[in-house]
Amino acid sequence: MNHKLTLKEKVGYGMGDAAANLVWRGALAYLAVFYTDTFGITAAAAAMLFLVVRLSDGVTDIIMGMIADRTQTKMGKFRPWILGSTPFLGLFMVLCFTTPDLSYSGKLIYAYLTYIGLTLAYTVNNVPYSALMGVMTSDDRERTNLSGFRFAGAFFGGLLVMGCLPMLVDYLGQGNNAVGYQYTMWLFATLLVILMCVTVFTTKERVTLQQVSEPRDTKQDSPKTETGTQVAPAPRSLTSELIDLGKQLPLILVPLSAITAFFYYRDVLTGAIFITVIALTTMAIKRLTRRPEAENTRSQQDIIDLLSNKPWLILLGMGFLTMMFNGIKYGVIAYYFKYYMGNELLTGYFFISLLVVSIFGALATSKLAAMFGRKKLFIIALIASSVLTSGIYFVPQKSVSAIFILGCSAEFFAAILPTLFFSMLGDSADYSEYKTGRRATGLVYSAGSFVQKTGGGFAGALVLLVLGSYGYNGLDIYTINQTLPGMKSLMSWIPALFGFAGAALICLYPLNDEKQKEVTQALLSRRSEQRPITA
Repeated sequence: MNHKLTLKEKVGYGMGDAAANLVWRGALAYLAVFYTDTFGITAAAAAMLFLVVRLSDGVTDIIMGMIADRTQTKMGKFRPWILGSTPFLGLFMVLCFTTPDLSYSGKLIYAYLTYIGLTLAYTVNNVPYSALMGVMTSDDRERTNLSGFRFAGAFFGGLLVMGCLPMLVDYLGQGNNAVGYQYTMWLFATLLVILMCVTVFTTKERVTLQQVSEPRDTKQDSPKTETGTQVAPAPRSLTSELIDLGKQLPLILVPLSAITAFFYYRDVLTGAIFITVIALTTMAIKRLTRRPEAENTRSQQDIIDLLSNKPWLILLGMGFLTMMFNGIKYGVIAYYFKYYMGNELLTGYFFISLLVVSIFGALATSKLAAMFGRKKLFIIALIASSVLTSGIYFVPQKSVSAIFILGCSAEFFAAILPTLFFSMLGDSADYSEYKTGRRATGLVYSAGSFVQKTGGGFAGALVLLVLGSYGYNGLDIYTINQTLPGMKSLMSWIPALFGFAGAALICLYPLNDEKQKEVTQALLSRRSEQRPITA
């Protein structure tokens, strides 16, 4: 299980995130400007769309993580879901960038339906894909290296879309952006399917333990053999597990709803509701975690294990803050170059430059982590990227070279952040198994994926809310000049604030490299005494 991965398997795994980021880092970077400038939705309506859809991810991500953890096939737990969801992911990417001739209300309904479909397909695909890293090897150094290949692939996929999309839209649309967007997405959807298939058929799941694979009902006594040895009880049905999960979901969804309302309306009433909800949720969580384990079902215990896992909780906050940091920058770039710099074609060139640098940043993460340690590297990367991003505020409006130099320098360090985040999620799954004897890899990664998507949704909404507060209307050229200061701030100091907050939070992370080595060795020793089963 402490397996050294081949180059073929690492590259094959990375191709999966290249495919996913044709959607995530690529297409979604243009979705806001597509909605406001081509489809004709107002900035405020688009902001609410992003927030509402991200709340639906609060349910689907965690449910998908539980389902994947309980899947048993000859291909494993996770790869069947990647393979089966891929065609739907490609299809909804095309539908999101299709512009049917509808009334304004009809357009809103269509946007909600297709965007929800896209995020659902992405969840079914990407939660198992992320969790796959945690079961390909139990070597934390190999996971860090694998994460580097993953995000090199991710940035490569983003490079194709973000760099080439404006030119392809212009070429294929021949002046009609609506047609150009649709034809371009068909090309990327085809490539997505090919790359995902490469991942499925070049990777293998190895970390499979019996007590992890079989759901248990701790309310029942485990039957014993004639020698008195306990054996695992009969597994409960997935339906029962999901019903149990449904009882715990308000602990996640109610606070998120309160945060969303306060984030969107920003008034005294929603602020008071938010504070009250957080206080009540904290009390409920404390009560739940103090309950005797024998009274909990498997799904309840999985949630309790997560809420008691300090490394995972800190990483959860880091996932949100780093996505706000990166998401705000990527969300405003198309607006910034189109209006503030006055040259829309620079958008593609800037994205290409950022993503080329990002590939080097992702691939350098493993060596840099070996030099500094992952926790210290996380802090260095956040501070350096935030300082460089803040510097963009002071660059003169037409100084293209200075924007490219500062942006690319900041992006090298920013590329390290998601690479470290997903490798360290595997560490938090190890830590949970080390402390409790239980492992829910899919749930750990699903929650991590969810908070990243939530952060991305909030980042996109914040961009639109700031622009909307300046009176931005993508169909009215006379509103543009008054929004330029907002674009300048969104490109610089606003995302930097989230970067500095992340640097402060990661200081509390308890797993340094020495402690992680201790956890890894203890788990290898424990697993060697158990008989693995086929996933």
